[in-house]
Amino acid sequence: MLKAILRYYYRKWYQKFHYERIKTNMLLGKQLAESNGRKERVESLDEVAFQVFSQRGEDGVIQYLLSKIAVPHKLFIEFGVEDYTESNTRFLLMNNDWRGLVLDGNRRNIRFIKTDFIHWKYDITACQAFITAENINELIGRYTACADIGLLSIDIDGNDYWVWNAIDVINPRIVVCEYNSAFGDTLPVSVPYDPRFEKTKAHYSQLYYGCSLAALCYLAGRKGYDFVGTTSAGVNAYFVRKDLSAPFKTYTAKTGFHESANRDSRHPNGALSFLPHGERLKQIADLKLVDVTNGTLSAIQELYGL
Repeated sequence: MLKAILRYYYRKWYQKFHYERIKTNMLLGKQLAESNGRKERVESLDEVAFQVFSQRGEDGVIQYLLSKIAVPHKLFIEFGVEDYTESNTRFLLMNNDWRGLVLDGNRRNIRFIKTDFIHWKYDITACQAFITAENINELIGRYTACADIGLLSIDIDGNDYWVWNAIDVINPRIVVCEYNSAFGDTLPVSVPYDPRFEKTKAHYSQLYYGCSLAALCYLAGRKGYDFVGTTSAGVNAYFVRKDLSAPFKTYTAKTGFHESANRDSRHPNGALSFLPHGERLKQIADLKLVDVTNGTLSAIQELYGL
């Protein structure tokens, strides 16, 4: 009984401390967002990047993009959010009073979100689901019948290309999607589709996942989007619907590519191996990628001449 009481008061204290820190960060983020809104056509998204809740500057980029286009329906959908303490849409939720749907495959992560103060203070729906190309439209359709949502953010470390390809119930104004920079700036490739794909199980290095930037640009073009850049963090690519993209500089996969500075590769025992960018493909050379333009399946060592 005493332990339960102590846990309760500790949790109350921690939430209060954490909330006070969030308020300070939110104030700084609001000032930076207002500054971004006054900027005209920037030459690089690095000029507007900042993070409050995002991983590598996505909060600032999203605020900049939204400052230049009209968004009649302030709705977002983000999946692969883990516990949502680090995400691409939390700042939108809290700073801009958007509402949205977040999805994650881990039940504990969803339980955490539902105990966070944001779940009662803001209009957010959190659902547990292992996302596949087969179920994504149903999951979205349960939440909203509005096709013209403001933003879609995709980060599932695996079937990202195939899931975005499958989505047809919404037509977001902005799409943010993670790419695997180890796959380079030229070949439009992805890991083959597997509805059970998990990055941590696909290869011990955790380098075999997702798709190349060129694959995303190919898909974006088919879906009616322009590629408006990445930041030097080399993690996420940003796309704006063609009917709205006039205010932005646009890129090709080659001109907009950045290598990821993340060094989160693993040894077989699970420890970090800190591989530099140029060494990553060698770890997965015997695995295969599919060319998304024609369906050809080839070994990485053949595709990249390793």
